[in-house]
Amino acid sequence: MSQISLPFDWTGQGGGGDFLVSDANAIAVRHLEGWRDWPVQTSVLSGPPRSGKSTLGRLFARISGGEVIDNAEGAGDEPLFHAWNRAQLDQRPLLLIADHAPQHWTVALPDLRSRLSAAAHVRIEEPDEALALALIERGLTRAGSAWASDLPEWLHKRIERSYAAIAAVIDCLNAASLSSSRKISVQFARETLQNAGFLPILYSDPASE
Repeated sequence: MSQISLPFDWTGQGGGGDFLVSDANAIAVRHLEGWRDWPVQTSVLSGPPRSGKSTLGRLFARISGGEVIDNAEGAGDEPLFHAWNRAQLDQRPLLLIADHAPQHWTVALPDLRSRLSAAAHVRIEEPDEALALALIERGLTRAGSAWASDLPEWLHKRIERSYAAIAAVIDCLNAASLSSSRKISVQFARETLQNAGFLPILYSDPASE
């Protein structure tokens, strides 16, 4: 598991941020890296909330010069249809970003439906073990509150394996730390998360006392 490492510089470019790569998203990353070899000029990237789809899309646009439509499943048939045709005509890659695969979108225009069925689709999966720990550590660091060295591992054993849950827990702990001016220790995290209703949080864990 690492930050993105490609022939292009995908990190540190004008606020694009970094993108951590693991088995959960490597297929999607490699597909975007190979945009020159796409059989058609359009691909679809899907994934769960807070999975970094938009960040990856911005980085893709920067290295490829392509067009990115975020929340494509809600963009409307006509705009997507014209964007597809424009991409093929101009030979400029088009990336459609959505929460779900195209077959789950509501598409009334038959010509658009047939075009979407021809597009490659890659998906970011929920975080694996390595990515979950890395996201916890990075989230705590970026939040800015002081935290104990044993906190990331303790959280890693308890937080639901989803990007949204990890982000919500980090936000909760940081807000509580700032409001109380306390360092985020394991004990502080246990009390805060239990009071906030985040589960599963183990009530008896001798190693974390």
